[in-house]
Amino acid sequence: MFVSQSKSISHSNGNPFCSYNVILYILLKYGLIIKHGKTDVFHFTRSHGTYNPPSLNLTPIGSLSLLFKETWRYLGFIFNYKLIFRSYLDFYSNKAISTIKCMKLLGNSTRGINLLQKRRLYRCCALLIALYGFQLWYYNKAPTHYYLNILRNIQRRAALWITGAFQISSSLGIEAIARHVPIHLHLKKLYRRFLL
Repeated sequence: MFVSQSKSISHSNGNPFCSYNVILYILLKYGLIIKHGKTDVFHFTRSHGTYNPPSLNLTPIGSLSLLFKETWRYLGFIFNYKLIFRSYLDFYSNKAISTIKCMKLLGNSTRGINLLQKRRLYRCCALLIALYGFQLWYYNKAPTHYYLNILRNIQRRAALWITGAFQISSSLGIEAIARHVPIHLHLKKLYRRFLL
């Protein structure tokens, strides 16, 4: 991984080119080959509006140009060039919702599972998936309205499944019956623990 920081794109692209050339030379010396097709270039920026950075031209060292990627996946995290984690949260919230939908099969078996077991199952499986890496987007003075709405939707679906209530039931009521902590308070608690 090469990291370059600069106020101009040309300088930012020039530094990785030189580093890439040096690493390519060293690895070739030891008989190792870099697969250029598996190499990615990613730029972070604060600029407003559309952003189209130039590709990293590697033709002088016998490779193709590396094109700019829209998103970057690293250790399960999804980054975009403005560090807005909407696609990341959408991905994990969809996984959590599909987990809750699969859990409904357990509650509909011949004997089913009781409310306490349903609640434990939600907290141990779906909630952990939905909150994976929340420290990336939940910090002091960060706008969290979009994220909290998605997490409230997940918690409402789980509360409906746990209590067996109707779709038109009040969210606060069924969450209280399901003994769920409001999601914004749960995030504050987790964030305080993370800081400790």
